[in-house]
Amino acid sequence: MTVTKEELKEFKKFAEHLALESGRVIKPYFFSDLSVQTKDDSTPVTAADRKAEELIRNLIEKHFPNHGIIGEEFGKKETGSEYTWVLDPIDGTKSFIAKMITFGTLIALLKNGKPVLGVINQPVLEELLIGDNFTCELNGIKTTVRQCDSLNKALLLTTDHLNVYKYKNGKKFEKLIREVRLYRTWGNSYGYYLLATGRADAMIDPIMSPWDLLPLIPIIKGAGGIITDYEGRDPVKGDSTIAAAPGIHGKIIQILN
Repeated sequence: MTVTKEELKEFKKFAEHLALESGRVIKPYFFSDLSVQTKDDSTPVTAADRKAEELIRNLIEKHFPNHGIIGEEFGKKETGSEYTWVLDPIDGTKSFIAKMITFGTLIALLKNGKPVLGVINQPVLEELLIGDNFTCELNGIKTTVRQCDSLNKALLLTTDHLNVYKYKNGKKFEKLIREVRLYRTWGNSYGYYLLATGRADAMIDPIMSPWDLLPLIPIIKGAGGIITDYEGRDPVKGDSTIAAAPGIHGKIIQILN
């Protein structure tokens, strides 16, 4: 699974290019009236989602035609390559529609199924977070999770606590809420961005798709955090996340399970 330093440097530069170019597509839509459609899974989608993913896919196919692609809006392109790009052009479309900044573009690069690079780009704030499992940078400056060894000092985030009741144990989540210093629903990719930049201490989602989850792994790990599925297992194979500062991750797992 090893990626050479030269390869990683090239892929990072390209991933940043994908994020910035797609951001130029997305940002004008944020400040304009949007037509919203509903997909078969009852989730919303806009022209911004589709046009941003189309642009990203076209750039990948131009520069790395042999690489695979998995995107939320346009599905899989399988090539047999050891490299696959995973795309969520607007993670948090409901926030985007409501003109809230709690959304972002997610991009991951997998090598043989394992994420080696992850990007969260917030085009309105012009903040680009990129991680490679070992380091994490915000607009080129190294960032880390903040030290937190006690739940009563922690800021806990989630996207939608109603999903906890739908997919996991709501009563146990309520217990966790009572243990922490502060709880807020500053969710979607924005919550993981806050964790990786030292402004929150834990982010939890009880249900996730691959394009929601895989880009987060190199970012949280690169920032010195721990990310697993809801039961504490390998997140690459999971459909949920618990991401947190090392000092409290295990305590969260215990309470929720």
